Formats: sequence, C-alpha cells, structure tokens
Amino acid sequence: MLVKEIMKTNVFTLPPDAPISEAIKLLNDNHIRHIPIIDKDKKVIGIVSDRDVRDASPSIFTKQVDPKELKNAIKTIMSSPVVTVHPLDFVEEIAAIFYEEEFACVPVVQDDILVGIITEKDMLYTLIQLTGTHVQGSQIEIKVPNRIGILPEVTSIFGKRKVQITSVLVYPYKDDSSYKVLVFRVQTMNPLPIINDLKAHNHHVLWPNTSETE
Repeated sequence: MLVKEIMKTNVFTLPPDAPISEAIKLLNDNHIRHIPIIDKDKKVIGIVSDRDVRDASPSIFTKQVDPKELKNAIKTIMSSPVVTVHPLDFVEEIAAIFYEEEFACVPVVQDDILVGIITEKDMLYTLIQLTGTHVQGSQIEIKVPNRIGILPEVTSIFGKRKVQITSVLVYPYKDDSSYKVLVFRVQTMNPLPIINDLKAHNHHVLWPNTSETE
C-alpha cells in the first residue's frame, strides 16, 4: 500500500511568521494536533504540535498573563528540520519511521512541495485494514516450515473449502528461522472444518487450539 492511498490532502498550514494565537485557533477549530509550517513556495520548513503550542502558552494557573506571549511567531516554537515522506513510499516502510522516531505525524512532500500528511491515527487505521480485523470472521494461525511454496500449499486447502481469505500475514516463529507463522483472517464464523483439513495435511495449527494436547 502506498502513502498516497492513505494520506490526507486537506492540510491546514501556517507561515513561519504567524502568531502562536493563530495556531491555537487553527488546532482547536479543526480538531487537529499538528500544523506543518510552510514558506511562500509551500516548502515544509517546520512543524508544530498541539503540545508545542500548549508548552508555549501561559499557564492557566498564572494570575498575570502576558498576551504578548501568544503574539510570538510560530517559528520560535516549531520543530525543524522536518522528516518527510513521498506519496509513492510504502506505508509498511513508513510505519518503521513512526516507531523508530516516535513520530505522531509526518508531512508528505512531492517535488519539495507539501501535498499531504499522515498521522499515527491514519497508520493505525491502515493496520486494521491490512490485517482484516474490520471484517467479521475468524483468525487461524499456522506454524509452517520456512520454505519456498509453503504459502500456496496452505492456501489451496482454504480454496478447496471455498473459504474467503480476508488477509494473510507472515510472522517469524520465535527465534527459530526454520519456521514461520501464517496468520489468516477468513470470512467464516465456523473455522473447524478448515482446521481439520489443515491438520489432516499435517499442518500445525497454533490458533484456535482445539486440542488440549497441542
């Protein structure tokens, strides 16, 4: 899946000289958490989060509030430089950036121009779509040898039962590289027949565990 398929293109932005008070209004009025800061050529030069604005705002416990604080330019609190991604980047690779850098938002840039934005909420929603958990059905996990041809071998068993597969994920099996775990989301509320078929072909079903001896 590509970034352009999940990014939001209606992005609220501010110039670097905009006052902090304007950022507060933009965040509150549009229920957003991040504002890319762009120059006159629409190039991203910084980013401001609701936390940045909150930290720069006078405390609600302060009796003497100086309104000049909110008149300071947004560039004085923005984060810069900014990590950006491209519309043709893969979402799965961008997820690693979110995890490793602990980002909550990443601007999307093409030809140095801001064209969209991706948030952690977008990433979580995409994960739900990729794993098929938004579709009613059952999950089946199978431990298989890590060898070429094992996936079509297993999916052919599902095909014979005419079971619709919503998603397939492949995980490492603990620390043993000679095995993999195949995780299937299937559109059936009774997975027992397909589980029995898998076992009949000597596949190790990890979940659901229908036998107390396994």
